[in-house]
Amino acid sequence: MIEDKPLMKSMMGDRIWRLMQTDPEEFKRETRAYFALGYPGWSVVRVKYPIVFLRDDRGIGR
Repeated sequence: MIEDKPLMKSMMGDRIWRLMQTDPEEFKRETRAYFALGYPGWSVVRVKYPIVFLRDDRGIGR
């Protein structure tokens, strides 16, 4: 939880996970882009294989 708001747990494919070891900056970009498409308004908060924790930034009332 962050600021008393629960985080959503999600996952992503091995193609992106492999970047974590070979190109950490590209891994961050790909991870953010992946979830921006699938979950608009959500932000990646934490990554711990195989889980990606997302925060709902869409605003109150959603």
